[in-house]
Amino acid sequence: MSHTSLRLLRTHRPPLPRLILSQCRPILPRATLHSTRSASTEASDARSLVTRLKNFLFGTSIFLFGAFSYLYITDTRAGVHQWLAVPALRWIYPDAEDAHHVGTQTLKALYSFGIHPRERNPKVQDSKGPDLSIEVFGHKLQNPIGTSAGIDKLAEIPDALLALGPAIVEVGGATPYPQDGNPKPRVFRLPSQKALINRYGLNSLGAEDMAMRLRERVRLFAYHNGYGIGEEAEELVLNGGAGVPPGSLAEGKLLAVQVAKNKFTKDEDLDAVRRDYVYCVEMLAPYADILVVNVSSPNTPGLRTLQRVEPLTKILEGVVGAAKSVNRETAPKVMVKVSPDEDQDEQIEGIVEAIWRSGVDGVIVGNTTKRRHNLIPQHVDLSPKERQILDEQGGFSGPHMFERTLGLVKRYRRLLDEGPPAPPKGKKQPKESTNPVAGPTSGDGPGSTIVEKVETVKEGLTGSGGTGSTGVGGSLTDGLTGAGHGQKVIFATGGITNGKQALEILNAGASVAQIYTALIYGGVGTVSRIKKEMREEIEKKG
Repeated sequence: MSHTSLRLLRTHRPPLPRLILSQCRPILPRATLHSTRSASTEASDARSLVTRLKNFLFGTSIFLFGAFSYLYITDTRAGVHQWLAVPALRWIYPDAEDAHHVGTQTLKALYSFGIHPRERNPKVQDSKGPDLSIEVFGHKLQNPIGTSAGIDKLAEIPDALLALGPAIVEVGGATPYPQDGNPKPRVFRLPSQKALINRYGLNSLGAEDMAMRLRERVRLFAYHNGYGIGEEAEELVLNGGAGVPPGSLAEGKLLAVQVAKNKFTKDEDLDAVRRDYVYCVEMLAPYADILVVNVSSPNTPGLRTLQRVEPLTKILEGVVGAAKSVNRETAPKVMVKVSPDEDQDEQIEGIVEAIWRSGVDGVIVGNTTKRRHNLIPQHVDLSPKERQILDEQGGFSGPHMFERTLGLVKRYRRLLDEGPPAPPKGKKQPKESTNPVAGPTSGDGPGSTIVEKVETVKEGLTGSGGTGSTGVGGSLTDGLTGAGHGQKVIFATGGITNGKQALEILNAGASVAQIYTALIYGGVGTVSRIKKEMREEIEKKG
């Protein structure tokens, strides 16, 4: 072999196998190897620690954000409810009835998952200012604010509404048989005036449907609070065994259930009309703290004619008798809801006479009005569309009703405080018609107040309110129903939008100020805001 071939062989030796190469790595001293592995492990551990720390901080941030969001969104004081939720609902659903339905279903769903808006620590909030508690029908109520029946027509969300802070929630009205009400569209907004016009026509699923829903509510309450299941547990709760009112199922609060007649029941057939109301009472009385007799809906033809003395007395006597016959230890109270359009002296005197003759416990002054004349001042500039809406048939509700409601409360308070009218010759005086000047003998009569902590704001807010004017923060002598005349209670609804107005209504002689359109336009925080304004007004005047 030539020298050239040997050189080529040396130059182009085949590569060694990978295994052999790996075995030919330089051997490091053991101490160096250990040090290298330790440094690598420490770096890996450090990276792992940093990663875990980042994950922890990220998870904590998400948790805190979620907790803060939950506490904020579910607090009625959150501004998002008024300034975002309400405008968004109005924008997404141009039809006011659709928006109302979606709002109701949303509250219902949120309540079922426990993420509904509610007054956060109401007892703590109440202890920070003047005491707003009152006593009505022997119950110490947390405050004098209520919601009207139009908010929850089918009794779907009474608990969700009670969580918003009112002491009175009114649901309904329920009719004996289901009825659709008037054709749609039947609800119209006047956004610039924060007002509504509706002609629902008492749409209802029927008294039996509402009774079934309220019965299920009571049984669920009994089950969740450890009282058992079924009819026995239900009876225990309804008879006071749970220590809460059987209607509201909440301490310091009451549930009012409104009843009405069917549209197809002829108004001239008083026996049939009476049967309508009595049937509703028999179905719903077990689950109500207060029964409200609606004879003032402007959207049921002929209904308001029932406010004359004789027909109204006959209807109310039937309702009172049925309410007292309820299979419960304590019977629900009965109130009649009257129209703001029945404002002639003769009309009001007739209604007051029927109240005394029938033995009902009180009156709800105000409903929507059919009148349009001088309702909105001429200087108010409405858009052409709103001018057109104002001409729609139906009942108007909104801030413009306040002065009318205030005046009617004063007139009803004065007449009721005068006591029952003298009976016709040959007739005995009604059993309940004792001299009202004496007032309730037990101190827990209807409408008597227990507010003690604040000086009266009567003169500062309403001036001379006449007989029976008083208010939250007033003295024990006056009382919320005025000068000790606590036998007939007045609730007021119509145009109440802020705390000062609520106090004026109470000073005029009402026990409870109910809201409707204020809640529709102000969102779920409206009750909390009104109560805050009431405390501020009392402190300012005091």
